[in-house]
Amino acid sequence: MAKPISASKLVEILRAEGLTVHEVRNWRSHNRNTKGPWGPVNGVMIHHTVTSGTAASVNICYNGYSGLPGPLCHGVIDKKGHIHLVGNGRANHAGLGDSDVLRAVVNEAKLPHDNEADTDGNRHFYGFECVNLGDGKDPWPEVQKEAIEKVAAAICRHHGWSERSVIGHKEWQPGKTDPRGFTMDGMRKRIADRLGGKAQPPDPKPTPSKPSYEPFPGSGFFHVGQKSPVITAMGRRLVAEGCGRYEEGPGPEWTEADRLSYQAWQQKLRFKGKDADGIPGKVSWDKLMVPNS
Repeated sequence: MAKPISASKLVEILRAEGLTVHEVRNWRSHNRNTKGPWGPVNGVMIHHTVTSGTAASVNICYNGYSGLPGPLCHGVIDKKGHIHLVGNGRANHAGLGDSDVLRAVVNEAKLPHDNEADTDGNRHFYGFECVNLGDGKDPWPEVQKEAIEKVAAAICRHHGWSERSVIGHKEWQPGKTDPRGFTMDGMRKRIADRLGGKAQPPDPKPTPSKPSYEPFPGSGFFHVGQKSPVITAMGRRLVAEGCGRYEEGPGPEWTEADRLSYQAWQQKLRFKGKDADGIPGKVSWDKLMVPNS
């Protein structure tokens, strides 16, 4: 049993492990603590998202969906091996699982077969969703598997746990299959090697990561005749938010359809008057979170 890691300490230990970490919106205060206890923590749980694309996967894990509010985990591990932190505290990721499995994790013993759903896992496990369709065909890049290894090792090292404190969702809750595409025994072997000092040490001065999202280019950027991949990326985000007003596209050239789509986004944010004229401003742009093009 252990006290949950603070937001600042989590960022610190993940970066110290050599990971690229992105802090998503208000993740440090984003949790489900009003719905139940968070802690004591006993282990790390690995999932796959059943989605594709980093931005869409991160948004789903941050926001949740109808019937299951976010955060749906503490961090998302994308196919480039980057970590996107989306929650700090209780998160809707583990659900009800087997008390015998929890007991084995606490004792760092051999896991029994999960055949019951009688224990609240959201209280006891850090959860990391890994971007993968989970169909057994979608590949797992080595950098992504290495990031899973590093995340788990960093948390285990902080708490003084061994690799046996890391489990897959499929080992916790009956009927679950995630993560699919690699074995948890194989992943635990990698984590054990890293904790035992067999892995390469991280760069003591990691290269600063590129921002996850496009910075606001200024309202003057958006005018008839302007062409940029940023406009295409913006249009795709507007469509994802249900604000697309395109007959075709979106494309790289700023058009009236882009203006009408962005106006719909501003109205969705309850902007009015000149603040909802369809020309991006910094406040609405930052909320849209356009991924790097």
